[in-house]
Amino acid sequence: MRQSATSVIAAPGLRAAAASGTLRLRRATLQAPWFKPALLALGLTPLALLVWRAFTVQLGPNPEQTLIWTTGLWALRFLLFTLAVTPLRRLTGWAELARFRRMLGLLAFSYAALHFICYLWLTNDFSLGAVAKDVVKHPFVLAGMTALTLMLPLAATSTNRMVKRLGAKRWQALHRLVYVVAVVAVFHFWWFKLAKNNTGEPKLYALLFGLLLAYRVLKAWQSRRAGSARPDQGRRIT
Repeated sequence: MRQSATSVIAAPGLRAAAASGTLRLRRATLQAPWFKPALLALGLTPLALLVWRAFTVQLGPNPEQTLIWTTGLWALRFLLFTLAVTPLRRLTGWAELARFRRMLGLLAFSYAALHFICYLWLTNDFSLGAVAKDVVKHPFVLAGMTALTLMLPLAATSTNRMVKRLGAKRWQALHRLVYVVAVVAVFHFWWFKLAKNNTGEPKLYALLFGLLLAYRVLKAWQSRRAGSARPDQGRRIT
């Protein structure tokens, strides 16, 4: 009986110790010098596969559309990955995740730039005049160009030097544009698919972005409410 009682009492402690050890192991993995290069290599894998498919003639019946479509889709995915870093960091307690947010944002911009280059090259034969006509004629092209234009200052100010030059507050204010970029990018995807009567996938990405945005709004509201409650608490104490 004593042994069983002792084991019952010790079990929660063992589980807590195991959970703590697992957490330390995960955080140590995120802090490891090899993890960031490995994550970068993983982020470049879709591009490598796309290049391989192009060289081996495996892009399907419409290779131009496949190149444009795939690079644009990965730009949107990495944009959502970037926005997911802060919620994941807060929910898991893994502060080390913040190390990868900038790299994920740059991957999103890189794929978006490749998306535009493929569109400019394969659809318009590098004719800016043809692009201008598309912008006027097709709303989804206007949305895509707007998203890419808004991403330019974010990519240009992604270095530590630019953070110091702008100051933390101005840098953070500027980089909140990423939410505007995400809204426009989702609409770009939606409008493109709307023309083909196939909005199932855009709805999924819109839902994921909506959840990330709702989390951000909720946390901002909670923090504002906590900030406004502190002076009241101080008055009651005094």
